[in-house]
Amino acid sequence: MENFQKNLEKYANLIVKTGVNIQKGDLIQLDISVNQAPLARLIVKKAYELGAKEVIIRWNDDVILKAQVESMDIEDLRAVPQYKMDEMDQLVDQRMTRISVVSQDPGVFAGVDTDKIAAYQDYDRKLLFGLRQVAAANKISWTVVAASEAGWAKKVFPDLPEDQQVDALWDAIFKATKVYEDDPIAAWVAHEKLLREKADMMNKEQFKALHYTAPGTDMTVGLPEGHLWDSARSINEKGFEFMANMPTEEIFTAPDARVADGVVSSTKPLAYAGQVITGIKLTFKDGEIVDVKADQGEEVLKNLVKMDEGSKHLGEVALVPDPSPISQSGITFFSTLFDENASNHLAIGNAYAFNLQGGVDMTEEELDAKGLNRSKNHVDFMIGSDKMDVDGIRHDGTKVPIFRNGNWA
Repeated sequence: MENFQKNLEKYANLIVKTGVNIQKGDLIQLDISVNQAPLARLIVKKAYELGAKEVIIRWNDDVILKAQVESMDIEDLRAVPQYKMDEMDQLVDQRMTRISVVSQDPGVFAGVDTDKIAAYQDYDRKLLFGLRQVAAANKISWTVVAASEAGWAKKVFPDLPEDQQVDALWDAIFKATKVYEDDPIAAWVAHEKLLREKADMMNKEQFKALHYTAPGTDMTVGLPEGHLWDSARSINEKGFEFMANMPTEEIFTAPDARVADGVVSSTKPLAYAGQVITGIKLTFKDGEIVDVKADQGEEVLKNLVKMDEGSKHLGEVALVPDPSPISQSGITFFSTLFDENASNHLAIGNAYAFNLQGGVDMTEEELDAKGLNRSKNHVDFMIGSDKMDVDGIRHDGTKVPIFRNGNWA
């Protein structure tokens, strides 16, 4: 791939400066695949150049993970050793900065017992629950980015020769994250400004609810009083900006988890728990999922919905215009990080505290009372298309067009 090393260095620089905006003395945790050692080395080098106190690597490997999930007993899979909980709690208490580089094969757990997959997911939720809570309140800087690996690339580009697939995925990642721009950091500043303008527009309206209509979807979702629309640019408790997702094309807020009625259908595959779920159709009544269907991966989806009480309710609503670059690329990435930025989407599970006025200073009980979902899950699924209309419902019952045919009205 032409100029790959140069572009990989630009990408690493973007991750540490725009993604998490490393400051002198920061403690960094980097989650990354063993196959991404070249990128890991660049991130670590640049982090220390910016004054990081320490960079802790949390390596992962698809082959080892699948072997563990297939071979271990369910109860052992579900159990979190105390030393691991203590380590994670200590890092959370020290307000670590977290960089997560995703590259997992979307079908890594294909053919694995769904009960074992559910047990592993339960382990992961328990281990990372405290981290996700401080991240959801923007108490730390964090970002999620991607890297190309063979298993994932083969899923995205099955028609290309095998020796071209990884490069093709890297090319798509670099395009989506603006690495090819002369100054990617400046390009992200301009992009975020446009997203912020849309979020400000929605915040002024303070709609009571949103009504979605499209083939297979007729759904009303309530919004709590004082909800805040946001984009991926956030500010941590020390006052430093960071970009939680790269790429990003969305503005999003927290719904009222108690108010959702109707039927919603997915428009893109969902890669979840090492499997690919397609043809999702969920029915909601009084905020709760009362029926679950999927063309593929239905049992995995049902296990997700049964994981805890909050997994029966929504925790995020997000608006993404269909003309966004990722959507227009025509690529299905089988990765939520990308596919959610090609489509309007909803999330089952936990809501972000910063999506409510004063939410970051509220207790879990106070957030729950305001209608914010406090689940251990947060799983996005894509519902948008060029056929989707979205209306905002004001408190007096009048409707305002927000999206028509998949784009801003």
